[in-house]
Amino acid sequence: MDFFLDMKTIILSLVVGHLFTVILISAYWRNHKKDAKINAFFFAKCTQALAWLFLALRGGVPDAISISLANSLLFVGAALETIAVLMLLQAFNPITRKIYGILTAWNMIGFHLIILFCNAENIRIAFASLGTALFIFIPTYKLFKESGSSLLMKIIGSLYLLVIVALLGRSVAAVLSGSSMGLFTPGLSQTLSFLSLYLVMILGNTGYVLLLKEQSDRDLVRLASLDDLTGVLNRRTFIYRARKCIELCAKRKAPITLLLFDVDHFKQINDTYGHVAGDYVLRDLTQKIMRQLAPDDLFGRYGGDEFAIILPGQDELKSSRLVERIREAAFEMSNANVTVHYTLSVGMLTVVPDRQTELESLYLSCDKALYQAKRNGRNGIARAVSEA
Repeated sequence: MDFFLDMKTIILSLVVGHLFTVILISAYWRNHKKDAKINAFFFAKCTQALAWLFLALRGGVPDAISISLANSLLFVGAALETIAVLMLLQAFNPITRKIYGILTAWNMIGFHLIILFCNAENIRIAFASLGTALFIFIPTYKLFKESGSSLLMKIIGSLYLLVIVALLGRSVAAVLSGSSMGLFTPGLSQTLSFLSLYLVMILGNTGYVLLLKEQSDRDLVRLASLDDLTGVLNRRTFIYRARKCIELCAKRKAPITLLLFDVDHFKQINDTYGHVAGDYVLRDLTQKIMRQLAPDDLFGRYGGDEFAIILPGQDELKSSRLVERIREAAFEMSNANVTVHYTLSVGMLTVVPDRQTELESLYLSCDKALYQAKRNGRNGIARAVSEA
């Protein structure tokens, strides 16, 4: 049975696949022209489609186009595509920009030196395969090692790793087997090569779209969960997560502490320095407090200058030490030649919750303690007594 595939059919299918991707991205791109990662991926697909079209014309056009220009475009397209993935992972920085500039120049110069001094197709294949594998290495590493990598990221990273292994194997096989590994030499290796290229195209296009969708979903969740001004949890999200936290501590019979606090004389700050200064005070406050909190602690803005913190697993002693560290922090905001010193009043409550413990009752107790702290002269702490 003949398993060999027509070379021009496979190449044209690659061209069509990239063109369809370009068309779909174009429809999306019209409203996202300022998005660098979309732009990079769009131009990567355009470059790759043009490169494969030139390769399909081999024999009918000069080698300078079907070999030199086509492979140069493939290198540029591969670089742009991997850069787009790095941008999506927020890992494209001056260092990676320099690395990919050097890699692209190295691949293009090295490929043309081979054409000039040792123009054998198997050597070109070996070099191009190795160069492409180097392009993919950093995104593959980032997909695995990125903090909070999702299952999708790890699956795509695994597929990228498989592509790297296949490219390295193809590079070695091309050197060892000689001319029989040529892309335009009929045989099983040609069929496997083009099937691999087709799968890589599907992986690159589909994987990128899925990663982009996942990032968009994360951004939407973040925007819906966080307070616009301070970056801490908004009231709705804080209440939802706090209830879950209380349930978990009740199951574990672990203590939990609720803090409720606000900025002393905040209205006076706004009236004296303006609301812009007041906003800077709230941002300064939250940034300094977040540095004191553990990853499992919950920090939310209830409204205005009132904030709440949930400390799961912290008893009275540990929570009191944390509050003292917070109060000892230098609460001073300096901006636009304006320096504002401010203090906090804190109400707090520590309980070992059970199934009947409700956040609302803890909040009311802390709210009473907060007002007691203000009656005591502000810039202090008042601890509520558990009624449980």
